[in-house]
Amino acid sequence: MAYLYETHLHTAEVSKCAVSGGADYIAGYMQKGYSGIIVTDHFFNANCALSRKLPWERWVECFCLGYEKAKEEGDRQGFSVFFGWEETFDGCDDYLVYGLDKQWLLAHPQARSWTRGEQYRAVREAGGCVVQAHPFRQRAYIPRIVLSAGCVDGVEVVNGGHEDESCDALAYRYAQKLGKPAIAGTDIHDASGIQYGELYGVYSEKKLDSIEDFVSMILNNKVSGLKTDESRLDFHGTEKVRLPVEIRDNEDRIIKRSWKEFI
Repeated sequence: MAYLYETHLHTAEVSKCAVSGGADYIAGYMQKGYSGIIVTDHFFNANCALSRKLPWERWVECFCLGYEKAKEEGDRQGFSVFFGWEETFDGCDDYLVYGLDKQWLLAHPQARSWTRGEQYRAVREAGGCVVQAHPFRQRAYIPRIVLSAGCVDGVEVVNGGHEDESCDALAYRYAQKLGKPAIAGTDIHDASGIQYGELYGVYSEKKLDSIEDFVSMILNNKVSGLKTDESRLDFHGTEKVRLPVEIRDNEDRIIKRSWKEFI
């Protein structure tokens, strides 16, 4: 038996772009055969609905509310809900952080001003992992593509928010280049999408009892499969990248500017 998990989900309690509250997702995902979800609301420098003027302790309490609402409903229905977040750097690149909790956040107010490298080292030291989200996303509000090759443990190669599926094919090539595990996520913002949209996720051979189990699956490259149409990952060589590109190392230094030379 394979267990299916949503890895990328936003709640209206926290994410400015989300429509549905955390509790609204549970019944739908259960009906679709999922074993659990990971709530990954937009973090401090991302599209977060919370005021950055709040004291850090209050900000963290509010930030966890979407997850806590979802978990409360999940516990009531016997459905797994885990905690993560999505951080953005320079309005360009996004990272899914898994494996840490509210207490860790409360103890690390400096997370608000970290570089990519500082984030990665701190998360790994605490036992978590970092996955680059939709690395080849190209939209009007994104000034450039940053591939943080030295500061990730995995790559989101399928993202439900992409209309241009070549973004996923490029991301898959990127994951293969790095030799890092690939994940898929719906990047869902509206619970109605469970019934009327395409859902994505990762399969695990074992039931995940905690977010630490998910982290272990990533760090040990034990993702057993992706819920996706495999054609999304097909690379044809005609994929176009319109934005400037930066490839960065583990010290957050630019090492290349050509994605074709890199992947």
